[in-house]
Amino acid sequence: MMSEAARTPDDAAFAEAWDAPQKGALDQSEIDRLTDEIITALKSVYDPEIPVDIYELGLIYRVDLSDDRDVEIEMTLTAPGCPVAGEMPGWVEDAVMKIDGIRSAKAELVFSPPWDPSKMSDEAKLALNMF
Repeated sequence: MMSEAARTPDDAAFAEAWDAPQKGALDQSEIDRLTDEIITALKSVYDPEIPVDIYELGLIYRVDLSDDRDVEIEMTLTAPGCPVAGEMPGWVEDAVMKIDGIRSAKAELVFSPPWDPSKMSDEAKLALNMF
């Protein structure tokens, strides 16, 4: 960083803009809090045919949290013909929107790569007696 004496007026304006915190940018503690709460929210959504939450089943492929507190989720289903395919993304969005500070949530179904039981956590495998 330049000393104040060495800065020209343009340098000072640049430095102020550079040193200023990004408007709306999330700090690490807020990212950590929201990450934990998003995971908790995802764990509250269950596939009605399987007694394990969608997070532990490995149905969540990607979660992006923007500085504006918008959440985008890519998820899949255990099978493309799942009877709740049209409803489950809405359940996920509703669960995430209950988190204080989240501005929007969008869940998108993807089927590549296809889901298989290897994506399940050990906790899910234990719950389903798959060990």
